[in-house]
Amino acid sequence: MTRAQQTISIGLLVTSLYLALYLELVPLPSVISNEIIPVLPFWVLVSFGAYLLFQLGYGVLTFNDVPEAHAELMKEIDLARADLRAKGVDVD
Repeated sequence: MTRAQQTISIGLLVTSLYLALYLELVPLPSVISNEIIPVLPFWVLVSFGAYLLFQLGYGVLTFNDVPEAHAELMKEIDLARADLRAKGVDVD
């Protein structure tokens, strides 16, 4: 099973479970079926957005500075400038 088929299968399963709850095919107390089930997709969407925002912030917070890579990049830029100058291109 490919990753796309697995994702589609899980999505269909979750959607069918939600529709069974929303259409009251599964008996639940009226407070749950009238107040919680209708807003459940919005709650999931907001929770997923908060999770992604946390992941982004954590990634930025733990981003490592690599001085060796900076020095290597600057050497490559100097080499490229020297090569372009040798070919008669003005790079300054």
